[in-house]
Amino acid sequence: MILTVTPNPSLDRTYEIPALERGAVLRATADRVDPGGKGVNVSRAVAAAGQRTVAVLPLGGPEGALLARLLEELGIEAAGVPVAGSTRVNISVAEPDGTLTKLNASGPELSDAEAEAVLEAVRTRVESADWIACCGSLPRGLAPEWYAELVARAHRAGARIALDTSGPSLTAALRERPDVVKPNAEELAQAVGRPLATVGEAVKAAEELRGLGARAVLASLGADGQLLVDETGAYFGTAQVTAVRSNVGAGDASLAGFLAAGGSGPAALASAVAHGAAAVQLPGSAMPTPADLDPSAVVTTSDIPLDRVLKEPA
Repeated sequence: MILTVTPNPSLDRTYEIPALERGAVLRATADRVDPGGKGVNVSRAVAAAGQRTVAVLPLGGPEGALLARLLEELGIEAAGVPVAGSTRVNISVAEPDGTLTKLNASGPELSDAEAEAVLEAVRTRVESADWIACCGSLPRGLAPEWYAELVARAHRAGARIALDTSGPSLTAALRERPDVVKPNAEELAQAVGRPLATVGEAVKAAEELRGLGARAVLASLGADGQLLVDETGAYFGTAQVTAVRSNVGAGDASLAGFLAAGGSGPAALASAVAHGAAAVQLPGSAMPTPADLDPSAVVTTSDIPLDRVLKEPA
C-alpha cells in the first residue's frame, strides 16, 4: 500500500480552448474536474494501476466534501482531516498545442492543531504502508520544517519516505534523510542555488542533494527525460512521446510509477518514465492506466549524455 500525504490539496478544473485571448470571452471545447494536489495525483495513479492507496489530506467546506467523494469514486480511501478553511480550487486552461495556463489558489490556513492532526492521521496508518509519498507545497500556517518532522516521525516508525516538494521545505527535510526526493529541473536548480544548463550539471546537482541527506534523487527533466541518482550510481531514462496534451500531474504519475515498481533501481526508473510519458498524452490531470503505458518506448541507461543541453520548460 502506498500512503500519500497532501497538506494542500485542491479541486482541479481544466478547460480546453482553441486559443487563449486575454480579455476575450472564450468558450471551452471540453472541461473536467479532478481531485488535485501532488500527493492526491500520486494516489490516483496508483489506484489507476490497480494497487491500494490511502490519501491523507486536510479537507474543508463543500469543496473538500466534493474532493473526498471524487476520491472514493476512484477507489481511493480518503483519510480526511477536517479543517476550518475551504479546500482550494485551481484552474487550468489548455490549448491544442500543449500550452497550459494555470491559476493556483493559495488554499486555507491550517492551525497548529489541524497540522498536528494531519501528522497523527499519518501515524495511525504508517504500519500498513510500503511507501509514504509526501507531496506538494505547504499551506499557510505550516512552517518549512513540517515535512522534516513528518519524515523524522515516519522513519522512527520504520517507513520509507518519498518527498516531492521544493524550496525551504525541501532544504529543511534533507537533514532527516528522505529515501527519495523528486525535484523537477527548476526545483533541482533552486535547491543547489545555480542554473542547470546540461544533463551533466543536473547529475552533479542530484549528487549534491544526496550529500545533503537525500538517499536517492529522482529528477524530472521535462522533455529531456528523467534521472535517478542513488548509492549504486546514476541512470537516465527517456521515452518517445507523439503529442503532448497536458503536463499537469505528469511528475506525480512518474513518482507513482517509480514507487509502484519498488522505488529503487533502473527498473523503477523505467516505470517512472513510462508513467510520465503516458500522462502528458492525456487530458487535464488524468492519470494513466496500464493500458496507456508503452514500456517499449522507454530507454534507460547508465551511459548518460552529460553534454546534452536541457530544453527550456514547455
